[in-house]
Amino acid sequence: MFAPVDFTVRALDPLTDSETVHRWVTRTRGSRLVDVERECMAVAASEHREAFLGLRDGTPAFLLERYDPRHSDELAGLYEPEPGDVGMRFLMPADDRPEHGCVRAVLTTIMEFLFADPAAARVVVAEDDVSDTAAQDLHELVGFEVVRETERPEAPEAGVLLSFCTRSQFEAAAIRFAVLERALAV
Repeated sequence: MFAPVDFTVRALDPLTDSETVHRWVTRTRGSRLVDVERECMAVAASEHREAFLGLRDGTPAFLLERYDPRHSDELAGLYEPEPGDVGMRFLMPADDRPEHGCVRAVLTTIMEFLFADPAAARVVVAEDDVSDTAAQDLHELVGFEVVRETERPEAPEAGVLLSFCTRSQFEAAAIRFAVLERALAV
């Protein structure tokens, strides 16, 4: 058991938040600040992408990107988007000793945030690392179902795991988790 983790979500400010995002991506991927700033500005200027910062007690805790799969280069050719589909990706800063349950709480917050929009019917995730079973397990905890492993048309050697989570799948997963949590508390 762990203490409940509460987050707030606000729009990413490319002018003030780029340095925070840069620290996060530099540790995991290596990027120049100017490149991160450009990407944050591009997302802010896009009609089909939005970036948000998740905060825990006012401190940046995660980055969320919500996008329209119909206008996504990332999902082009992987599946046929349906009305109500919402693309999602998120990033948390690398932590050598992450708090137990925190990543699940982040993903739950993200899903609640995305489904707060009544037009959102299904969240779509394309996981580039098909061997990342930890990410797959985490997605499954909040209701995602792997639809198929496929490959990117522009990079056939790279596998992609395509997963969907409907509003009802997310709600059912939340109920299952609450029941399990109560059972473990006894």
